[in-house]
Amino acid sequence: MTISERKLQERKMRKELILKSAINVFKSKGLDGATMDEIAQNAGFGKATLYYYFKSKEEIFNSILLHGWNVIWESIEDDIVGDESPRRKFIKIIKNITELVNNDRPLYEFLFYAPQTLDKQTGTEPAWKEYQQKLYNTLLHLIQTGIEKKQFPQMEPRIVLKALGGVFHGMVFWGKDSGDITEEQIEEMLDNLLGRNKSE
Repeated sequence: MTISERKLQERKMRKELILKSAINVFKSKGLDGATMDEIAQNAGFGKATLYYYFKSKEEIFNSILLHGWNVIWESIEDDIVGDESPRRKFIKIIKNITELVNNDRPLYEFLFYAPQTLDKQTGTEPAWKEYQQKLYNTLLHLIQTGIEKKQFPQMEPRIVLKALGGVFHGMVFWGKDSGDITEEQIEEMLDNLLGRNKSE
């Protein structure tokens, strides 16, 4: 007996509701303070329903982060494989991530600021860390290649990435409460922080 399309959709919606509700609980209580009872209550389900989808609060926590990082990675794939310059690719990736953040701020504020404690507690590397590391390596490679092509200043690439990351967080989470950041604004950010040192 196969499960109907409607049933599959209902299960997907319940799972998404649980994850969204869990974000609220984790934000207010943290991972250590949150309980499965509170997550179930916030989602409007019984605890048995919660355990049907997830075995623990740690699994829920990881599922939220895995979903968020996976969406980011899929959204920037076309920019990574394109034919444009490293600097232009970098700008497009930042713009795409900004649009994702503005479309679902609760998820991505949680994604970027959630306590990084699960690997310490379980002794294993969570699956979402792979996407986080791939994004970091991709951006770092673009900066390194851009430096070689004189599209970025002759600086240590990791220092450049760290500086840009701090400015990006500020622009997205504190300075841009409505509307998306344009490519021109990101270009201006790069110029102000690093100087006009580009060769397209």
